[in-house]
Amino acid sequence: MKILCVIDSLGLGGSQRQIVELALGFKEKGHTVSFLTYHNIVFFDCILLNEGISITCIENNNYLKRTLKMRKFIREGKFDGVLAFLEGPCFICEVAGIPFRKWKLVVSEGSANPNIYKSVRHIMYRFFHLFADYIVANSHANMQIVRNVNPFLAKSKCRVVYNIIDFERWKPLENYVPKKDGKVSVIIPSRHQYLKNLNGLIDAILLLKEEEKSKLQILWYGDAIPGDDSLVVCKQRIKYQNLEDIIKLYPGINPITRQIQEADAVGLFSFYEGFPNAVCEGMACRKPIICTAVSDTPHLLEYDKNLLCEPSDPNSIKQAISYLIGLSTEKLEHIGSINEKIAREEFDKEKNLQGYLQLFN
Repeated sequence: MKILCVIDSLGLGGSQRQIVELALGFKEKGHTVSFLTYHNIVFFDCILLNEGISITCIENNNYLKRTLKMRKFIREGKFDGVLAFLEGPCFICEVAGIPFRKWKLVVSEGSANPNIYKSVRHIMYRFFHLFADYIVANSHANMQIVRNVNPFLAKSKCRVVYNIIDFERWKPLENYVPKKDGKVSVIIPSRHQYLKNLNGLIDAILLLKEEEKSKLQILWYGDAIPGDDSLVVCKQRIKYQNLEDIIKLYPGINPITRQIQEADAVGLFSFYEGFPNAVCEGMACRKPIICTAVSDTPHLLEYDKNLLCEPSDPNSIKQAISYLIGLSTEKLEHIGSINEKIAREEFDKEKNLQGYLQLFN
């Protein structure tokens, strides 16, 4: 098959990483794969180009002109299947198929933004899903939001396919030793924006006892989102509250596999998430996950709810951190082993690749 993958950019982001993983999987299966973007923000481009996957970027500040140019590209491309991620690219691909098309169109929903219910624009985007063959969400929580917004969507068109994980890449480190130097290291691989809740994490750490603080290391890898000043504000707070020895902020890196493998746990304290890659990858690397109860995490991590917390409640986050700090090395390893087993069942690359390819077929 000739498959086109459409997304806003190839910058560092969860949706970008997931569609790249899918594209590489399609390529491995012998399909011809290419990308179409409209922001020239590159991060994953080298990975794709090295695998012979071409990239076309149609940049235009005029939204209408950009949409028309992308529509023309799609309609003239003689594709067998088009896969779109994120609401803007999904909308453009749905418009490209009007009034008729010969290709299969699969659009993927990855946002659990509660503002969807309040925005006419967000609601309109979901109503255009009526022009797609299938709507895929990477969690049951996401799919429920989509169907609430657009009750006219046929259930048969709605599918849930979890994120795929390459277990050859995301795997436990053989010589890993928990609690090096007597500290629990929590890695947070995430871009910086308000919804990621670094501010709430700071509030929670300030509630810890001094002894607990001495046993905690937060390693946050990620860049700031343009136009979002939360990182600047939080840096000032970290310095003012003398937390620089506890919270270490690093630029986003790719790959980040080794850093996750060497950490004791993976953290995520967002107000909402689609279904976070960081959780999937941390589970695959046999790590405990400490995170807010968003998306499908309450279901997947229900065996130990002490590691789940509420994003708007610093005391809830503090309690989860205190619980994690108090775990023995044996308990940390046991929780990690359970997570790895769940990951191998739910995020199997072959199973979830076929989940998409069957829709094109």
